[in-house]
Amino acid sequence: MSRTGLSPRVLVVGAGLAGTATAIRLLRFARSPLEVVLLERRPEYRSAGVAYHREGNPWDHVFNIQAGRMSAFREDVHDFVRWANREADRTDWPAPWARFEFVEQGPAPRRLFQDYLVDRLAEARREACPGVVLVEADGEAVDLEVRPTGVDVTIHQLSAGAAEDGPERGTTVLPADHVVLATGLEMREPPFAAEVAGHASFVRNPYSAAGVRTLEGLPPEATVAIVGSVLSAYDSAGLLLRQGHTGRISLISRTGTIFRTYPGGHEHGVVQLPCPVSLLEPYREREEFLARVRGEWEAACAAVLRDHPGIDPVVVSERVAKAWEPHLPKALEQIPSAELRCLLDEFGTAIAALRVGAVEYTMAVIERAMHPADGSVDLVVGNVERITPTESGRLVVSVAAPDEKHAVEADLVVSNFGRESDYSRVGQRLWRNLLRRGIAVPHGRTGRGLEVDEQGVLLSAAGKPAGPISAVGVLREGDEIVRNGRTGAFTFNLAAIKNQSIAVAARAIEQLELREGGLDRRLAQFRGHVSNMEEAARRGFEEAVGLEVRRLAARNRSEREVFDSRLGERIRFVGELSSLSMDTPLRDRLMRVLVNRAAVERLTDVSVTPRQLRRQLGIASAEDLED
Repeated sequence: MSRTGLSPRVLVVGAGLAGTATAIRLLRFARSPLEVVLLERRPEYRSAGVAYHREGNPWDHVFNIQAGRMSAFREDVHDFVRWANREADRTDWPAPWARFEFVEQGPAPRRLFQDYLVDRLAEARREACPGVVLVEADGEAVDLEVRPTGVDVTIHQLSAGAAEDGPERGTTVLPADHVVLATGLEMREPPFAAEVAGHASFVRNPYSAAGVRTLEGLPPEATVAIVGSVLSAYDSAGLLLRQGHTGRISLISRTGTIFRTYPGGHEHGVVQLPCPVSLLEPYREREEFLARVRGEWEAACAAVLRDHPGIDPVVVSERVAKAWEPHLPKALEQIPSAELRCLLDEFGTAIAALRVGAVEYTMAVIERAMHPADGSVDLVVGNVERITPTESGRLVVSVAAPDEKHAVEADLVVSNFGRESDYSRVGQRLWRNLLRRGIAVPHGRTGRGLEVDEQGVLLSAAGKPAGPISAVGVLREGDEIVRNGRTGAFTFNLAAIKNQSIAVAARAIEQLELREGGLDRRLAQFRGHVSNMEEAARRGFEEAVGLEVRRLAARNRSEREVFDSRLGERIRFVGELSSLSMDTPLRDRLMRVLVNRAAVERLTDVSVTPRQLRRQLGIASAEDLED
C-alpha cells in the first residue's frame, strides 16, 4: 500500500465502533492532506465490532439503552434516530421493524448500528477536505516498532484496494506517522469450560453467527444454562423466549445481580451532590471501607429523592454514580492497588448495574419469565467451577454457592461473552509483542487495560510516551477508573468512546501539524504568554474557541470551511491584541493549537448531558430547544 502523495498517514488498528468513530473524526477534523488507514482483521466486524455486527445480532437484540442515546456524535444527540427514521434502507427489514417509528426513549435493533456507522463513515469520506483520504484495509496488525519518524506496523495478510500493485499478501510492514489502537474486547477462555470447548452443546460466543444459529435452532422444550445474569445473558435468554421457548432456562450468576429496567420516559441527567468526604479518608480495611461507602451512598440517594422529586426512584443510583465521578479519583488513591483490584473484581458487576440499566423491550420478557409462579427462567447464584459432558450429550454445570454445591444439567450451555481485561493474559500476537517491547504496559493499579496518559497515548514502563501511539475504547478501562472515576460499563461504552475519538483524533492531527518546523518545542513557552494576555484578547480567544467548536461539530465540508475562515480572522485579531513577540504565522499556528485544545475540552465535557452541551456551546437545534 503506497501513500497518497506525500501526505502523512494515521493507521487505525481495529474498525469496530471505536476505530470507525475515530476515523470519522480524523476525516472531519483534518484540514490538510492526510491518509487514514482503517485496518480490520475480521471483515464482518467492520463498522460494528462484536457488539453490533449483523451476523451475531438477530433483530430481537436491541440496544441496552434508548435509541436516542445511540448517536455516534455527542454534539448531535438526535443523529441516530433521525438516520433510522429518514435515511436507513428498510428494504430487507422484517416486521415489526419495517414500519417502526423510532423515538428517543424507545428501542432499536442493535444490528442497525453497523449500517449507521457505514453511512456516517461514507459521509465523512465524501465531505473530507481535498487530499484527506480513507483507505479501508483488511489484515491483522501483529507488531509495532517505534522509529524517529513514526511507527512501522507489521501486518499479516494485508489486503487493500488502494495498493498500486494489487492486493498484498503475507507479511507487510506499513509505515505510519501515528497509530491509533482500537482493537476492542478480547475474549477470555474460561477455565471451567476446558472439557467442553468444542462440544456441540456448548456455545462459547453467543454473538457469533454459529452461536446465533445454535440458539435459533434449539428445540423449544430444551433446557438451557446461561453463565451470567446481566446484559449479554439477557440477549440469549430473550432471543429464546421471543421465539417461543418453553424449556427451563437457568441464569447462573456469581453475584445474582439483575439489571433494572429504565422507566419509559427516561433521559440521562446530571445532578450536583456534595463530595462523599469520608471516602477520602485513609484506607484501613475492606469491611470498614465498605461501611463508609454504604453510609455515603444511602445518604446521597436519600438526598436525590428528597431534593429532586422529579427523578424516578429507579434511576436514582444512576444519578448518584454519575455525580460521584469527579470525586472518585481521590477516593481511589487511598486504596492499595491489590485491594483495588479485588474490590473491582468483587463488585464490578454490581457497580455496572448501579450505573446503567436496560430498556423495557429487553427486560420485560425476562422479568415475565422469572415470575416465581409459572416462569421458565430461574436465577442460580454461585461460582461455576466446571462444565462436564454426559454420555447422553447433555452438559452438567457444577456450581458452588455460598452454603452448598449443586449441579445444573442442560441440553445447551451458553457461556456469556467473558472478556479478558488483563493484557498480560491476552493471547493475540499484537499484545504479546507490544508487551515484550515495552510499548504497551498493563495498567498497574487496576489490572484492566493499559497505561496511558490523559490524552490516551500509550506509556512505557518508565511512564513516558511510548511513541505516537494512542488508544481508544476498552484499552483505557483502568485509566478511566482511576483518572476520571468512571466505573462500570462507562469505562469503555459508547459514551466514553465518543469523547475519546474526538480527543485522540484532534491530538493526532495536532501532533502532525506541530511536527512541521519543530513547533512542538515552542508550544509550552507560547502557552505561558497566552495566559497573560489582555482582557480583550481573552474575549477574542473565547470567540475563537466557539468557532472551533462549530468547525469540529460540522458534518459537511462547506460549513467547516466557513468556520475555519472566520476562525483564522479571529485568531489573527487576538494575536494583534496579545503583543506576543514572534512572527505572525508562527503565532497564529500556535494559537490555533490552543484554541483547538480548548474546543475539544468543551466538546468532551461529561459534567453535562449531550443536550445541555449543545445549548451551552450554542449549537442547539430547534429540536433541542423544544425539549
